[in-house]
Amino acid sequence: MYKKISLFIALLVIAILASGPVLAQMQSKPDEELTKEEAEKLIQEWQSKVNVLDDQLKNLDADIEFLKKEMEDTKKQLADCNDAIYKMLGLTPAEVEAFKQQLGLLEGKVRDMKRFNDDQLAEKTDEIKALENELNLLRGNKASLIPEHYNKIVSLAREIKGLYREKKIKSYTVGTWAKDKDCLWNIAGKIDIYGDPFLWPKIWQFNTDAIRNPDIIFPGQVLQLPPAGPKTSDELKAERKYWRMKRAAAEEQKPEAAKQPE
Repeated sequence: MYKKISLFIALLVIAILASGPVLAQMQSKPDEELTKEEAEKLIQEWQSKVNVLDDQLKNLDADIEFLKKEMEDTKKQLADCNDAIYKMLGLTPAEVEAFKQQLGLLEGKVRDMKRFNDDQLAEKTDEIKALENELNLLRGNKASLIPEHYNKIVSLAREIKGLYREKKIKSYTVGTWAKDKDCLWNIAGKIDIYGDPFLWPKIWQFNTDAIRNPDIIFPGQVLQLPPAGPKTSDELKAERKYWRMKRAAAEEQKPEAAKQPE
C-alpha cells in the first residue's frame, strides 16, 4: 500500500514537471491578460491532472479496502488456529489469558533484576534461583506449548541464566596488633572492608578452617573476605554461641565468694 502511495506522489510530481514550461508561462500572466484560448487550455491541463489524480485516489482506496479485508481474513484465520491449538491442549481462552499474565509478571521481575550491577547480582543468587524455579513451573503448564509463549519462555530462560554472577572474594593479610591493631572487629570496621565492625562474624565464619578462636588471629594470616551484606542465620547463630561462651567463661573466673548470694 505504501509503495502505491509513493508511486502516486511521484506521478503527481512528474505531471507537474512535464507541463512546467507551458503552465509557468500561462501562470506568469495575470488572469485578465490571458486569452480565452490560453485560459481554456490552462483549465484543461489542470482538469486533466485532477482526473489522473482522482483515478489514482480511487485505485488507492480500492487497494486499502482490499488490504483491510485481507487483514480481517488473516485475523480470523489466526483466531481459528488459536482455537484449534487451545482445543488440542485442552485449554480455555481464560486459562491461556491467565498464563499470559503470569508470564508477563515474570518478564517484569527479570527486567527489574537486570537493573542491578554485577556486585548486587552476586548477592541475589537466591532471588535469581527463585525466578528460575518460577519459570520452570510455567514450563510445566500446557499453555507453554503455544508458539507465542514458548518463544518467550526460551528467551526468559536465556535472560535469567545471564543474571548469575560469581561472588568476588577479597583477601586480607593480618598485621600486627602493635602497628595495625588488627582483630576481627577492627578489620570488619575498616572502610575498605565493611565499614561496620559488627560484621566481624562474617570473616570468622568464612575462615573457620584458619580461625579456631575468633579472639585469636596471627600476623601474616591471609583471611578470605566474603562480600558485604547482612549477617546470615548461621553467622548470627555462631555469634550468639560465642557470646554465651564468653559470659560463661567470665562467670567461671569470678571469685567463689562473689558467686555466693549474701
